[in-house]
Amino acid sequence: MKLRLQRDALLKPLQAVGNIVDRRPSLAILSNILVQTSDGTMTLTGTDLEVEMVTRLAVQNDENDEITLPGKKFIDICKALPENAEIELSTSGDRCAIRSGRSRFTLSILPAAEFPNIEAVTSPFELSVTQKELKQLIENTQFCMAQQDVRYYLNGLLLEITQDKLTAVATDGHRLALSELSGDFDVVESRQIIIPKKGVNELARLLDDSDNRVIIRLSENHIRIELDDISFTSKLIDGKFPDYQQVIPKDCEKKITCDREKLRQAFMRASVLSNEKYRGILLQFSQGVLNATVHNPEQEEAEEQIEIDYEDEAFEIGFNVAYFQEALSVIREERVVLNMTDTNHSCLVVGEGNTANRYVIMPMRL
Repeated sequence: MKLRLQRDALLKPLQAVGNIVDRRPSLAILSNILVQTSDGTMTLTGTDLEVEMVTRLAVQNDENDEITLPGKKFIDICKALPENAEIELSTSGDRCAIRSGRSRFTLSILPAAEFPNIEAVTSPFELSVTQKELKQLIENTQFCMAQQDVRYYLNGLLLEITQDKLTAVATDGHRLALSELSGDFDVVESRQIIIPKKGVNELARLLDDSDNRVIIRLSENHIRIELDDISFTSKLIDGKFPDYQQVIPKDCEKKITCDREKLRQAFMRASVLSNEKYRGILLQFSQGVLNATVHNPEQEEAEEQIEIDYEDEAFEIGFNVAYFQEALSVIREERVVLNMTDTNHSCLVVGEGNTANRYVIMPMRL
């Protein structure tokens, strides 16, 4: 392989692939990036066997060739070179020389034939949304995914696809986030899939807030997202996601409305004195006023008072303050509505006038 290209054109697609490369792989080849050239196109591929990223860029080279380069070293070299630098790659045997100006690096390469490929996604099941829509679905829900839960199906994001709705749901068993996107998706049948946590996080990093469309393709075991010059593939979690509709409170008797930002700021201040493991906050509701109190094992106390719209009987209930903070951080409406029944039932948090995004938080005994 002999190749010349601009450092600035290479760096962004190279870094996108580099995010996938395993830092401590079980196989040496998984720390490498597959570099392929064909008909004026350079293709970069990285995988950890769970997710795969493929990026493409135009180059002045018509030869068909492929090698694998150590991912982290290749990226660090390109980042260290000056802007607008020209890079030349040339291979000889099991070595690749990288030259730019007066700089020269020699890297060991591994045979491209050893590089694993995730199976092709050839299913006719596909739909299209904008990058902005898919990014918002993920950002509205991903913070509720479980962290290494033994219930492996919770360590990911549920994507439910029907003819007229795309729904993202995440839960860790103590809280739940749901975000819906309405549209005409023209799918053959309804489908539920669970995308693993790493796939969700990498996908969120990849998407932007543009109206450029992405194509979502599904097979039995994989999801593939096609952007202009990027193809992202992730394995799916094989498991049955809980019936999330059973978790969402309905016909709540108590509805409390307040300013979202004032509530978020008050909870942030109060949480300063909460314990890292014990994040409880006691909420005392009375007519027009919410008193939020935090105690810690050192017998310290923080108290915040917030104006609310509430005219019913007084009651109190405990929650994990961090769960409330994260939900309030992704709600975009100026005012929020807290829907509750009593001290033993979950709270449903929504932006005022918006039921497409819903957040359920279980109570704590304090």
